[in-house]
Amino acid sequence: MNRKVGEIRYFFNNGIRMEWIGIIAASLTTISFLPQAIKTVKDKDTSGISLGMYSSFTLGVFLWLIYGFMQQDMPIIGANMITLVFASIILIMKIKYK
Repeated sequence: MNRKVGEIRYFFNNGIRMEWIGIIAASLTTISFLPQAIKTVKDKDTSGISLGMYSSFTLGVFLWLIYGFMQQDMPIIGANMITLVFASIILIMKIKYK
């Protein structure tokens, strides 16, 4: 193994807790949907949102949530539970205001 790769792996395995990487990543990706959800609810304009994309995205988030429960992984569960709420709001509005 390359020495640099080994040092990086050691840092991530021992220098910082892996859970924190998951928590930070989950928080950032979840929070990124909040502005879109707020804008969609406020403007009731979903014309720029693809129904197919948001349908498959929402289903994917739901499946990630199931996976998180099966793995008992709190960052995956928390992030996908919140993202599922935001994505569902946008998807419902897309269908309602089509």
